[in-house]
Amino acid sequence: MTATILLTPAVEDRTPSSSPLRLALAPSGTAPALIDGAWWPRSRDLTAELPALIEVLDPLWGRITRATVNPTFWPVIPRKVPVQGHVVHVGWFEAEQDPHTLLLLSYTVGRWDLLVIPPETEPATAARLMATATDPSRSLTATGLVDEAERSRAAAEAAAGSDLIREAVWDSEGGHDARRPASHASARAVIDHGPTPAEGM
Repeated sequence: MTATILLTPAVEDRTPSSSPLRLALAPSGTAPALIDGAWWPRSRDLTAELPALIEVLDPLWGRITRATVNPTFWPVIPRKVPVQGHVVHVGWFEAEQDPHTLLLLSYTVGRWDLLVIPPETEPATAARLMATATDPSRSLTATGLVDEAERSRAAAEAAAGSDLIREAVWDSEGGHDARRPASHASARAVIDHGPTPAEGM
């Protein structure tokens, strides 16, 4: 079963992190995959976002001691982030790390990779990404999942737009009006405009 966590962290003096944490983890015991779950932060501020995430993961995975990101989507990368009871060292890799991945290390247990869902993602797309990232049959990289979700969203928008265009064309060709029965007044108007026998002579 997938572990989806929506928790309010214990520390309440943080602005973005005071909202429930949006995190989905792959079921324990599933085959190793390229990513171990998905995290949907509310901002691109690692100093504000990481503590709440790590507070939840520490009891599950063992004390997290290091985190790395790709700087592509993080404007500021702090060297250290204080977490309840300890400090997490933060680093970055450009070419070596997927831009949509957060790598977490615990010296006692191991390594985990989380898909980072962009904060501005629409809720429906984020929900799909969380479900896909925790699916036991998953095989895509984090960027592969984000790209696939974007293609699905664009296709859905295009289909909706195409439906609107078809309806507009149908309306312009009398679609809606064709279904309405002609009123007696309009029928009389057509008859009245025909030539009278006197005019026809």
